[in-house]
Amino acid sequence: MNDETENLESGGAAWGRWVGVLLCLAVWFGPTPAGMPPAAQRLAAIATLMAVWWVTNAWPIAVTSLLPTVLFPLLGIQSAKVVSTAYFSDSSCLYLGGFMLALGVEKWGLHRRIALITISLLGSSPKRIVLGFLSATFFLSMWMSNTATTLVMLPIALSLLNSMGELASDQQGVPKGDPQLDRLATAVLLGIAYAASIGGVTTLVGTPTNIVFGDLFLRSFPDAPRISAGEWMVVWVPFGLVFLMFCWMLLSWGLKPSASMARLDASFFRERLRQLGAMSRGEQAMAYLFVITALLWMFRIDFRLTETLSIHGWGDWVIAGLEAWQVKAKPHELADWVSDATVAMLVALLMFLIRVPTESGRWQTLMDWPTASKLPWDILLLFGGGFALADAFRTTGLAEWAGKAFAEHSAHQPAWVLVAAVCLILVFMTEFTTNVATVNAVLPILATASIGLGVDPRLLMIPATISASCGFMLPIGTPPNAIVFGTGRVTAAQMAKYGLVMNLVGVVLTVLTTLFLLAPQMGIEPGKLPAWVSTRQAP
Repeated sequence: MNDETENLESGGAAWGRWVGVLLCLAVWFGPTPAGMPPAAQRLAAIATLMAVWWVTNAWPIAVTSLLPTVLFPLLGIQSAKVVSTAYFSDSSCLYLGGFMLALGVEKWGLHRRIALITISLLGSSPKRIVLGFLSATFFLSMWMSNTATTLVMLPIALSLLNSMGELASDQQGVPKGDPQLDRLATAVLLGIAYAASIGGVTTLVGTPTNIVFGDLFLRSFPDAPRISAGEWMVVWVPFGLVFLMFCWMLLSWGLKPSASMARLDASFFRERLRQLGAMSRGEQAMAYLFVITALLWMFRIDFRLTETLSIHGWGDWVIAGLEAWQVKAKPHELADWVSDATVAMLVALLMFLIRVPTESGRWQTLMDWPTASKLPWDILLLFGGGFALADAFRTTGLAEWAGKAFAEHSAHQPAWVLVAAVCLILVFMTEFTTNVATVNAVLPILATASIGLGVDPRLLMIPATISASCGFMLPIGTPPNAIVFGTGRVTAAQMAKYGLVMNLVGVVLTVLTTLFLLAPQMGIEPGKLPAWVSTRQAP
């Protein structure tokens, strides 16, 4: 039996296959909930099957991810043409370019230098290393997309972990395997994914779900007061900091230096950094591209500081250029012509074109296809499977049914119960659907439901938006989760174990923040509709 087969049979893989099938059949052939379309019930069954197989690693991740391409058309959920388009979308291009950038950093050894500099500044204490990566990721994600932030931080983390493992194993008498280093890897990688999601919710531009909320809220209630970036941050930055500290304590609990890490202090790493010598031309070129990519991602869209003060992103120049070319598109649609994926693929293509001299005197491109072929194609298929599920949730009416069911069963409940119910539904729904798709489907329903329930729409819509970015359990829960899972150093079971705790704590913190910070800051009176609400304005 080869290693791949042994891995397939290990752990919960064998029983996971049967549990997934049994739960799928139970959902499919169980009583149909009132108002649920038949196609939505079949989709719920397939989503249950895929979730169990993903978590238990019952089959290779790519195999499970490809199920929608076969089952959706055969079960009348979506056509093959529609399903296939989910597997290579704008987001797929973003991940593809980001992964290629990481491979380029590794090819030229820049990752080792970055890692040694990072550990020299942070120190070698495992808890300080985890806190350092959490803090850096949190701050970047406040201004960059969660996905872009994860793609920037991941090569640094991997290079640091690999360097620590190599340096520790090089010491005389030290075994190559080290459980504490493995635990540190899990804490750092999960910390990056979780901190990217937490940091993103603290600003209006930090994650697309916040931007979607702003647009849907104004469309639904045009007479409502505008929510400024400063007002948003006053409420959600404290939430993010508290959540980040809890995440750090959870991931670093019981983490301590091992025997193999005893000598790995700051001076040890500074000496190794000195031994690397001057940067090669290839390292320098990759460093420039790395920084340029991060800046392009960060400054693509406007930063709205107040109602009257904002920093214009370079995306405005692109829109102006498209208008000059007389592109046939509505003004608000021109912003979608260039995205973070455009930046990622531009840099990836430049890596194949830029040539630098090597030590042997020969010229070489920054990237070649043998190196690029190491891309984690199975993770790209995982993204596609998640996108296919998200789109089907919308088209079959499963997301809409869930929202309406909530409104029907939540009448006459106190405000804190309504907020908690919304957060619970959204945080677990977003484990199976993309964040943007979730808020697009649910927020219009909550806007209507809030009027019928007699509560301020912001009291339900804003915590729902926050919760949609707080799916920490599954690789498909958020793009950062999927990206770190693609390293192969975090198992689905580990992500589910820590993620469940993060999900539940996130719900509690969101409810408390909504009631004790959001409501007073925005003048929300629980149980009372504001004057700017009317049933004619809601969708």
